[in-house]
Amino acid sequence: MGQQRQLGLWALMAAIIGSVIGGAAFNLPKDMASAANSGAVMIAWLITGAGMVMLALVFQNLTLRKSELTGGIYSYARAGFGAFIGFNSAWGYWIASILGLVSFIPLLFSTLNYFYPIFGEGNNLPSLLGGTLFVWAFHFLVMRGVKEAAFVNFITTIGKLMPIFIFIIFLVFAFHRGIFFTDFWGNGSFSWTLIMKQVKDSMLVTLWAFVGIEGAVVLSGRAKRHRDVGTATVFGLLGTLLVYMLISILSLGVLSREQLQALPEPSMAYVLAKIVGPWGAVLINVGLIISIAGAMLSWILLTIEIPYVAAQDGMFPRSFMRENRKNTPIVSLWWTSLITEAFVIIVHFSASTYQAVYSMASVAVLIPYLLSTLYQLKLVKTGETYLNDKDKVRDGLIGFLAALYSCWLLYAAGLDYLLMVSSLYLAGFVLYIPMQLSRKRKLFKGQDWLVALTISGAGIAAIGMILTGNLSP
Repeated sequence: MGQQRQLGLWALMAAIIGSVIGGAAFNLPKDMASAANSGAVMIAWLITGAGMVMLALVFQNLTLRKSELTGGIYSYARAGFGAFIGFNSAWGYWIASILGLVSFIPLLFSTLNYFYPIFGEGNNLPSLLGGTLFVWAFHFLVMRGVKEAAFVNFITTIGKLMPIFIFIIFLVFAFHRGIFFTDFWGNGSFSWTLIMKQVKDSMLVTLWAFVGIEGAVVLSGRAKRHRDVGTATVFGLLGTLLVYMLISILSLGVLSREQLQALPEPSMAYVLAKIVGPWGAVLINVGLIISIAGAMLSWILLTIEIPYVAAQDGMFPRSFMRENRKNTPIVSLWWTSLITEAFVIIVHFSASTYQAVYSMASVAVLIPYLLSTLYQLKLVKTGETYLNDKDKVRDGLIGFLAALYSCWLLYAAGLDYLLMVSSLYLAGFVLYIPMQLSRKRKLFKGQDWLVALTISGAGIAAIGMILTGNLSP
Protein backbone atom coordinates (compact mmCIF):
# COMPACT_ATOMS: atom_id res chain seq x y z
CA MET A 1 0.00 0.00 0.00
CA GLY A 2 1.40 3.45 -0.90
CA GLN A 3 1.89 6.40 1.38
CA GLN A 4 -1.26 8.27 2.37
CA ARG A 5 -1.01 12.08 2.23
CA GLN A 6 -2.18 12.85 5.75
CA LEU A 7 0.03 15.71 7.02
CA GLY A 8 -0.82 19.40 6.64
CA LEU A 9 1.37 22.50 7.10
CA TRP A 10 0.99 22.65 10.88
CA ALA A 11 1.70 18.94 11.29
CA LEU A 12 4.83 19.31 9.13
CA MET A 13 6.01 22.33 11.13
CA ALA A 14 5.35 20.42 14.35
CA ALA A 15 7.43 17.54 13.00
CA ILE A 16 10.33 19.94 12.42
CA ILE A 17 10.04 21.83 15.71
CA GLY A 18 9.37 18.58 17.56
CA SER A 19 12.53 16.94 16.24
CA VAL A 20 14.73 20.06 16.29
CA ILE A 21 13.78 21.40 19.72
CA GLY A 22 14.40 18.27 21.71
CA GLY A 23 16.94 17.94 24.49
CA ALA A 24 19.52 20.27 22.92
CA ALA A 25 17.65 23.48 23.74
CA PHE A 26 17.46 22.66 27.45
CA ASN A 27 21.20 22.23 27.82
CA LEU A 28 22.32 25.03 25.47
CA PRO A 29 23.46 27.40 28.24
CA LYS A 30 26.07 24.90 29.46
CA ASP A 31 26.98 23.38 26.08
CA MET A 32 27.66 26.73 24.45
CA ALA A 33 29.47 28.17 27.48
CA SER A 34 31.68 25.08 27.60
CA ALA A 35 32.86 25.87 24.07
CA ALA A 36 33.01 29.65 23.85
CA ASN A 37 32.85 33.10 25.46
CA SER A 38 30.04 35.56 24.71
CA GLY A 39 31.61 37.08 21.59
CA ALA A 40 32.44 33.73 20.01
CA VAL A 41 28.96 32.39 20.87
CA MET A 42 27.39 35.22 18.88
CA ILE A 43 29.72 34.57 15.91
CA ALA A 44 28.96 30.83 16.10
CA TRP A 45 25.22 31.47 15.91
CA LEU A 46 25.65 33.87 12.99
CA ILE A 47 27.62 31.23 11.07
CA THR A 48 25.17 28.49 12.04
CA GLY A 49 22.17 30.63 11.20
CA ALA A 50 23.54 31.54 7.78
CA GLY A 51 24.60 27.95 7.05
CA MET A 52 21.31 26.44 8.16
CA VAL A 53 19.30 28.99 6.19
CA MET A 54 21.28 27.95 3.11
CA LEU A 55 20.57 24.27 3.84
CA ALA A 56 16.88 24.99 4.38
CA LEU A 57 16.74 26.88 1.07
CA VAL A 58 18.42 23.91 -0.64
CA PHE A 59 15.79 21.56 0.77
CA GLN A 60 13.01 23.97 -0.19
CA ASN A 61 14.33 24.35 -3.74
CA LEU A 62 14.80 20.61 -4.26
CA THR A 63 11.28 19.82 -3.04
CA LEU A 64 9.89 22.27 -5.61
CA ARG A 65 12.12 21.30 -8.54
CA LYS A 66 12.12 17.57 -7.84
CA SER A 67 8.68 17.01 -6.34
CA GLU A 68 8.69 13.41 -7.54
CA LEU A 69 11.55 12.60 -5.13
CA THR A 70 9.48 11.99 -2.00
CA GLY A 71 12.25 10.37 0.01
CA GLY A 72 13.97 13.68 0.67
CA ILE A 73 17.64 13.42 1.58
CA TYR A 74 18.01 9.83 0.42
CA SER A 75 16.25 10.47 -2.89
CA TYR A 76 18.47 13.44 -3.71
CA ALA A 77 21.67 11.47 -3.19
CA ARG A 78 20.47 8.55 -5.29
CA ALA A 79 19.14 10.72 -8.13
CA GLY A 80 22.33 12.73 -8.25
CA PHE A 81 25.07 10.17 -7.66
CA GLY A 82 23.74 6.66 -8.18
CA ALA A 83 22.64 3.66 -6.18
CA PHE A 84 25.69 3.14 -3.95
CA ILE A 85 25.91 6.78 -2.84
CA GLY A 86 22.13 6.81 -2.40
CA PHE A 87 22.28 3.72 -0.21
CA ASN A 88 24.97 5.29 1.97
CA SER A 89 22.90 8.43 2.35
CA ALA A 90 19.88 6.40 3.41
CA TRP A 91 21.91 4.20 5.73
CA GLY A 92 23.83 7.14 7.22
CA TYR A 93 20.68 9.14 7.84
CA TRP A 94 18.96 6.11 9.37
CA ILE A 95 21.85 5.41 11.76
CA ALA A 96 22.23 9.12 12.60
CA SER A 97 18.54 9.30 13.47
CA ILE A 98 18.80 6.19 15.64
CA LEU A 99 21.77 7.72 17.47
CA GLY A 100 19.69 10.83 17.95
CA LEU A 101 16.99 8.73 19.58
CA VAL A 102 19.57 7.04 21.78
CA SER A 103 21.08 10.37 22.90
CA PHE A 104 17.76 11.36 24.45
CA ILE A 105 17.89 8.48 26.94
CA PRO A 106 20.78 9.63 29.19
CA LEU A 107 19.49 13.23 29.12
CA LEU A 108 15.97 12.14 29.96
CA PHE A 109 16.99 10.05 32.96
CA SER A 110 19.54 12.54 34.27
CA THR A 111 16.57 14.94 34.28
CA LEU A 112 14.33 12.44 36.06
CA ASN A 113 17.12 12.12 38.62
CA TYR A 114 16.11 15.60 39.83
CA PHE A 115 12.81 14.12 41.03
CA TYR A 116 13.89 10.52 41.69
CA PRO A 117 17.60 10.41 42.62
CA ILE A 118 18.29 6.89 41.39
CA PHE A 119 19.26 7.60 37.78
CA GLY A 120 22.58 9.41 38.26
CA GLU A 121 23.86 10.88 34.98
CA GLY A 122 21.43 8.81 32.95
CA ASN A 123 23.70 5.89 32.06
CA ASN A 124 23.31 3.52 35.02
CA LEU A 125 21.21 0.34 35.28
CA PRO A 126 17.91 2.05 36.26
CA SER A 127 18.38 4.37 33.27
CA LEU A 128 19.00 1.40 30.99
CA LEU A 129 15.79 -0.28 32.15
CA GLY A 130 13.82 2.96 31.89
CA GLY A 131 15.28 3.71 28.46
CA THR A 132 14.23 0.28 27.23
CA LEU A 133 10.70 0.94 28.48
CA PHE A 134 10.58 4.27 26.64
CA VAL A 135 11.87 2.83 23.37
CA TRP A 136 9.19 0.16 23.24
CA ALA A 137 6.41 2.42 24.52
CA PHE A 138 7.03 4.74 21.57
CA HIS A 139 7.33 1.75 19.26
CA PHE A 140 3.79 0.65 20.05
CA LEU A 141 2.47 4.22 19.91
CA VAL A 142 3.80 4.67 16.35
CA MET A 143 2.32 1.27 15.42
CA ARG A 144 -1.08 2.90 15.88
CA GLY A 145 -0.47 5.11 12.86
CA VAL A 146 1.69 7.96 11.53
CA LYS A 147 -1.21 10.44 11.51
CA GLU A 148 -2.14 9.64 15.12
CA ALA A 149 1.49 9.89 16.23
CA ALA A 150 1.84 13.23 14.42
CA PHE A 151 -1.16 14.57 16.36
CA VAL A 152 0.39 13.53 19.68
CA ASN A 153 3.62 15.18 18.53
CA PHE A 154 1.72 18.43 17.80
CA ILE A 155 0.40 18.48 21.39
CA THR A 156 3.81 17.76 22.94
CA THR A 157 5.38 20.48 20.77
CA ILE A 158 3.07 23.05 22.33
CA GLY A 159 3.82 21.62 25.78
CA LYS A 160 7.59 21.91 25.34
CA LEU A 161 7.53 25.47 23.99
CA MET A 162 5.67 26.97 26.95
CA PRO A 163 8.46 26.54 29.57
CA ILE A 164 11.05 27.68 27.00
CA PHE A 165 9.14 30.92 26.38
CA ILE A 166 8.75 31.47 30.15
CA PHE A 167 12.51 30.91 30.53
CA ILE A 168 13.31 33.48 27.84
CA ILE A 169 10.99 36.09 29.39
CA PHE A 170 12.69 35.79 32.79
CA LEU A 171 16.11 35.89 31.12
CA VAL A 172 15.29 39.21 29.46
CA PHE A 173 14.51 40.82 32.80
CA ALA A 174 17.47 39.19 34.63
CA PHE A 175 20.05 39.98 31.92
CA HIS A 176 23.09 42.02 33.11
CA ARG A 177 25.30 43.72 30.54
CA GLY A 178 28.24 43.64 32.94
CA ILE A 179 28.16 39.83 33.21
CA PHE A 180 27.69 39.40 29.47
CA PHE A 181 30.61 41.65 28.48
CA THR A 182 33.05 40.39 31.13
CA ASP A 183 35.92 38.71 29.26
CA PHE A 184 33.78 39.01 26.12
CA TRP A 185 36.33 37.39 23.77
CA GLY A 186 38.16 35.18 26.28
CA ASN A 187 41.74 35.34 27.56
CA GLY A 188 41.29 39.03 28.32
CA SER A 189 41.66 40.30 24.74
CA PHE A 190 40.57 39.81 21.14
CA SER A 191 42.43 37.14 19.17
CA TRP A 192 41.23 35.70 15.85
CA THR A 193 43.05 32.44 16.57
CA LEU A 194 41.27 32.03 19.92
CA ILE A 195 37.91 33.15 18.53
CA MET A 196 37.99 30.73 15.61
CA LYS A 197 38.96 27.87 17.92
CA GLN A 198 36.00 28.65 20.16
CA VAL A 199 33.67 28.90 17.17
CA LYS A 200 35.00 25.60 15.80
CA ASP A 201 34.54 23.90 19.18
CA SER A 202 30.90 25.02 19.31
CA MET A 203 29.96 23.81 15.84
CA LEU A 204 28.80 20.32 16.81
CA VAL A 205 26.65 21.86 19.54
CA THR A 206 24.94 24.24 17.12
CA LEU A 207 24.63 21.56 14.44
CA TRP A 208 22.99 19.13 16.86
CA ALA A 209 20.58 21.89 17.84
CA PHE A 210 19.30 21.92 14.25
CA VAL A 211 19.46 18.28 13.21
CA GLY A 212 15.91 17.47 12.18
CA ILE A 213 15.37 20.62 10.14
CA GLU A 214 14.92 18.34 7.13
CA GLY A 215 11.97 16.64 8.86
CA ALA A 216 9.30 17.97 6.50
CA VAL A 217 11.43 16.94 3.51
CA VAL A 218 11.73 13.37 4.80
CA LEU A 219 7.95 13.24 5.33
CA SER A 220 7.17 14.97 2.02
CA GLY A 221 5.57 11.82 0.63
CA ARG A 222 2.91 12.10 3.36
CA ALA A 223 2.22 15.85 2.92
CA LYS A 224 -1.28 16.88 1.81
CA ARG A 225 0.18 19.71 -0.28
CA HIS A 226 3.72 19.51 -1.59
CA ARG A 227 4.27 23.28 -1.39
CA ASP A 228 3.81 23.09 2.39
CA VAL A 229 7.08 21.15 2.70
CA GLY A 230 9.35 24.06 1.76
CA THR A 231 7.29 26.55 3.75
CA ALA A 232 7.41 24.41 6.88
CA THR A 233 11.18 23.94 6.51
CA VAL A 234 12.04 27.64 6.23
CA PHE A 235 9.67 28.92 8.91
CA GLY A 236 10.55 26.06 11.25
CA LEU A 237 14.23 26.96 10.91
CA LEU A 238 13.80 30.70 11.49
CA GLY A 239 11.66 30.14 14.56
CA THR A 240 14.06 27.68 16.19
CA LEU A 241 17.10 29.83 15.33
CA LEU A 242 15.58 32.78 17.20
CA VAL A 243 14.75 30.61 20.21
CA TYR A 244 18.25 29.09 20.37
CA MET A 245 20.03 32.43 20.10
CA LEU A 246 17.94 33.94 22.88
CA ILE A 247 18.51 30.96 25.20
CA SER A 248 22.30 30.77 24.85
CA ILE A 249 23.12 34.48 24.52
CA LEU A 250 20.85 35.75 27.30
CA SER A 251 22.08 33.02 29.68
CA LEU A 252 25.60 34.46 29.39
CA GLY A 253 24.18 37.67 30.85
CA VAL A 254 22.78 35.93 33.92
CA LEU A 255 25.67 33.67 34.96
CA SER A 256 29.33 33.83 34.03
CA ARG A 257 30.80 31.36 31.55
CA GLU A 258 32.54 29.50 34.38
CA GLN A 259 29.30 29.22 36.35
CA LEU A 260 27.38 27.94 33.32
CA GLN A 261 30.05 25.34 32.59
CA ALA A 262 29.73 23.95 36.11
CA LEU A 263 25.94 23.49 36.01
CA PRO A 264 24.38 19.99 36.02
CA GLU A 265 22.20 18.87 33.12
CA PRO A 266 19.80 20.27 32.03
CA SER A 267 21.53 23.60 32.58
CA MET A 268 18.48 25.67 31.64
CA ALA A 269 16.73 24.45 34.80
CA TYR A 270 19.50 25.70 37.06
CA VAL A 271 19.77 29.06 35.27
CA LEU A 272 16.06 29.68 35.86
CA ALA A 273 16.37 28.46 39.47
CA LYS A 274 19.07 31.09 39.98
CA ILE A 275 16.56 33.76 38.90
CA VAL A 276 13.26 32.65 40.46
CA GLY A 277 14.11 29.88 42.92
CA PRO A 278 13.53 26.09 43.00
CA TRP A 279 10.18 26.18 41.19
CA GLY A 280 12.03 27.32 38.08
CA ALA A 281 14.07 24.12 38.02
CA VAL A 282 10.90 22.06 38.45
CA LEU A 283 9.21 23.86 35.55
CA ILE A 284 12.14 23.37 33.17
CA ASN A 285 12.70 19.75 34.13
CA VAL A 286 9.03 18.94 33.53
CA GLY A 287 9.24 20.82 30.21
CA LEU A 288 12.31 18.84 29.23
CA ILE A 289 10.61 15.53 29.96
CA ILE A 290 7.69 16.57 27.72
CA SER A 291 10.16 17.86 25.12
CA ILE A 292 12.15 14.64 24.97
CA ALA A 293 8.96 12.60 24.72
CA GLY A 294 7.84 14.71 21.78
CA ALA A 295 11.28 14.72 20.18
CA MET A 296 11.59 10.94 20.41
CA LEU A 297 8.22 10.61 18.72
CA SER A 298 9.23 13.01 15.94
CA TRP A 299 12.54 11.26 15.43
CA ILE A 300 10.92 7.85 15.20
CA LEU A 301 8.56 9.16 12.51
CA LEU A 302 11.54 10.47 10.53
CA THR A 303 13.72 7.44 11.18
CA ILE A 304 11.30 4.81 9.92
CA GLU A 305 10.53 6.75 6.74
CA ILE A 306 13.98 6.53 5.12
CA PRO A 307 14.29 2.69 4.97
CA TYR A 308 10.67 2.54 3.81
CA VAL A 309 11.30 4.85 0.85
CA ALA A 310 14.72 3.29 0.10
CA ALA A 311 13.06 -0.12 -0.08
CA GLN A 312 10.65 1.19 -2.72
CA ASP A 313 13.70 1.99 -4.87
CA GLY A 314 15.30 -1.41 -4.24
CA MET A 315 18.04 -0.03 -2.01
CA PHE A 316 16.76 -1.74 1.15
CA PRO A 317 15.12 -5.18 1.36
CA ARG A 318 11.57 -5.24 -0.01
CA SER A 319 10.25 -6.24 3.41
CA PHE A 320 10.85 -2.66 4.59
CA MET A 321 7.95 -1.55 2.35
CA ARG A 322 5.47 -3.53 4.41
CA GLU A 323 2.86 -1.44 6.25
CA ASN A 324 0.31 -2.38 8.88
CA ARG A 325 -3.37 -1.51 8.59
CA LYS A 326 -2.60 1.96 10.06
CA ASN A 327 -0.15 2.67 7.18
CA THR A 328 2.84 2.53 9.50
CA PRO A 329 6.01 1.07 7.87
CA ILE A 330 5.99 -1.81 10.32
CA VAL A 331 9.19 -3.67 9.33
CA SER A 332 11.15 -0.42 9.29
CA LEU A 333 9.71 0.41 12.72
CA TRP A 334 10.69 -2.98 14.19
CA TRP A 335 14.26 -2.78 12.90
CA THR A 336 14.58 0.83 14.08
CA SER A 337 13.43 -0.11 17.58
CA LEU A 338 15.71 -3.17 17.76
CA ILE A 339 18.81 -1.24 16.65
CA THR A 340 17.91 1.63 18.98
CA GLU A 341 17.70 -0.83 21.86
CA ALA A 342 21.09 -2.29 20.92
CA PHE A 343 22.67 1.18 20.98
CA VAL A 344 21.00 1.97 24.32
CA ILE A 345 22.73 -1.11 25.77
CA ILE A 346 26.08 -0.14 24.19
CA VAL A 347 25.82 3.38 25.62
CA HIS A 348 25.14 1.91 29.06
CA PHE A 349 28.17 -0.37 29.09
CA SER A 350 30.49 2.21 27.51
CA ALA A 351 29.25 4.91 29.94
CA SER A 352 28.90 7.30 26.99
CA THR A 353 27.41 10.72 27.74
CA TYR A 354 24.62 12.62 26.06
CA GLN A 355 27.18 14.92 24.41
CA ALA A 356 29.22 12.02 22.98
CA VAL A 357 26.20 10.32 21.41
CA TYR A 358 24.72 13.48 19.91
CA SER A 359 28.12 14.41 18.47
CA MET A 360 28.28 11.09 16.61
CA ALA A 361 24.71 11.59 15.37
CA SER A 362 25.57 15.08 14.13
CA VAL A 363 28.61 13.91 12.17
CA ALA A 364 26.74 10.93 10.69
CA VAL A 365 23.95 13.16 9.33
CA LEU A 366 26.41 15.62 7.79
CA ILE A 367 27.14 13.29 4.86
CA PRO A 368 23.49 13.17 3.69
CA TYR A 369 23.29 16.96 4.16
CA LEU A 370 26.39 17.50 2.02
CA LEU A 371 25.11 15.17 -0.71
CA SER A 372 21.87 17.16 -0.91
CA THR A 373 23.78 20.41 -1.45
CA LEU A 374 25.95 18.75 -4.11
CA TYR A 375 22.83 17.54 -5.90
CA GLN A 376 21.55 21.10 -6.11
CA LEU A 377 24.88 22.17 -7.58
CA LYS A 378 24.64 19.33 -10.10
CA LEU A 379 21.17 20.49 -11.18
CA VAL A 380 22.52 24.01 -11.63
CA LYS A 381 25.44 22.74 -13.71
CA THR A 382 23.31 20.56 -16.00
CA GLY A 383 20.50 23.14 -16.17
CA GLU A 384 17.89 20.47 -15.46
CA THR A 385 14.56 22.05 -14.35
CA TYR A 386 15.92 25.59 -15.00
CA LEU A 387 14.45 27.98 -17.56
CA ASN A 388 16.68 31.04 -17.01
CA ASP A 389 20.21 31.90 -15.89
CA LYS A 390 19.05 34.15 -13.03
CA ASP A 391 17.60 31.22 -11.09
CA LYS A 392 20.69 29.13 -11.83
CA VAL A 393 23.02 31.80 -10.44
CA ARG A 394 20.90 32.22 -7.30
CA ASP A 395 20.57 28.51 -6.58
CA GLY A 396 24.21 27.91 -7.47
CA LEU A 397 25.29 30.45 -4.85
CA ILE A 398 22.93 28.97 -2.24
CA GLY A 399 24.14 25.44 -2.98
CA PHE A 400 27.79 26.50 -2.84
CA LEU A 401 27.39 28.23 0.53
CA ALA A 402 25.44 25.26 1.93
CA ALA A 403 28.14 22.84 0.72
CA LEU A 404 30.87 25.06 2.15
CA TYR A 405 29.09 25.12 5.52
CA SER A 406 28.72 21.32 5.50
CA CYS A 407 32.43 20.86 4.75
CA TRP A 408 33.34 23.32 7.50
CA LEU A 409 31.28 21.27 9.96
CA LEU A 410 33.06 18.07 8.95
CA TYR A 411 36.37 19.81 9.60
CA ALA A 412 35.13 21.17 12.93
CA ALA A 413 33.98 17.70 14.01
CA GLY A 414 37.57 16.43 14.19
CA LEU A 415 39.22 13.21 13.12
CA ASP A 416 38.04 11.07 16.05
CA TYR A 417 34.35 11.52 15.31
CA LEU A 418 34.90 11.11 11.57
CA LEU A 419 36.62 7.78 12.19
CA MET A 420 33.91 6.53 14.55
CA VAL A 421 31.18 7.46 12.09
CA SER A 422 33.07 5.78 9.23
CA SER A 423 32.80 2.49 11.14
CA LEU A 424 29.02 2.95 11.25
CA TYR A 425 28.92 3.55 7.49
CA LEU A 426 31.12 0.47 6.98
CA ALA A 427 28.53 -1.60 8.86
CA GLY A 428 26.06 -0.73 6.09
CA PHE A 429 28.06 -2.86 3.68
CA VAL A 430 26.71 -5.92 5.51
CA LEU A 431 23.29 -5.00 4.13
CA TYR A 432 24.30 -3.50 0.78
CA ILE A 433 26.64 -6.18 -0.61
CA PRO A 434 24.40 -9.28 -0.12
CA MET A 435 21.40 -7.37 -1.45
CA GLN A 436 23.24 -6.31 -4.61
CA LEU A 437 24.62 -9.79 -5.19
CA SER A 438 21.23 -11.43 -4.72
CA ARG A 439 19.78 -9.15 -7.40
CA LYS A 440 22.78 -9.70 -9.70
CA ARG A 441 23.75 -6.03 -9.73
CA LYS A 442 27.21 -4.53 -9.87
CA LEU A 443 28.47 -3.60 -6.43
CA PHE A 444 30.27 -0.40 -7.44
CA LYS A 445 30.46 1.77 -10.54
CA GLY A 446 33.01 4.43 -11.44
CA GLN A 447 33.70 6.72 -8.47
CA ASP A 448 31.86 4.28 -6.17
CA TRP A 449 35.08 2.30 -5.84
CA LEU A 450 36.93 5.29 -4.39
CA VAL A 451 34.11 5.99 -1.93
CA ALA A 452 33.93 2.31 -0.91
CA LEU A 453 37.70 2.10 -0.36
CA THR A 454 37.67 5.32 1.70
CA ILE A 455 34.85 4.09 3.92
CA SER A 456 36.48 0.68 4.29
CA GLY A 457 39.92 2.03 5.15
CA ALA A 458 38.65 4.58 7.66
CA GLY A 459 36.12 2.18 9.17
CA ILE A 460 38.61 -0.67 9.64
CA ALA A 461 41.13 1.75 11.16
CA ALA A 462 38.46 3.05 13.55
CA ILE A 463 37.44 -0.45 14.65
CA GLY A 464 41.09 -1.34 15.28
CA MET A 465 41.61 1.82 17.33
CA ILE A 466 38.43 1.18 19.36
CA LEU A 467 39.52 -2.40 20.15
CA THR A 468 42.97 -1.22 21.28
CA GLY A 469 41.52 1.57 23.40
CA ASN A 470 42.89 4.40 21.23
CA LEU A 471 39.45 5.61 20.20
CA SER A 472 36.50 5.88 22.54
CA PRO A 473 32.91 5.68 21.21
